[in-house]
Amino acid sequence: MGNTDRIIRLIIAGVLAFLWFQNIITGTWGIVALVVAAVFVLTSLVSFCPLYTLFGINSCGTKAK
Repeated sequence: MGNTDRIIRLIIAGVLAFLWFQNIITGTWGIVALVVAAVFVLTSLVSFCPLYTLFGINSCGTKAK
């Protein structure tokens, strides 16, 4: 996972958390938003996204041989 991808995930997680704390997103959608935000933060911290492996996506800036 590349640095840009990690930063974007953290920004999205922050926005979702902000919307929940401001009561803009509430109820079931609020819980879903918090779960998505938590997953984004976790995958950013460990630099691994299981879905990328399944779909063969690589956002890292390294060159393939």
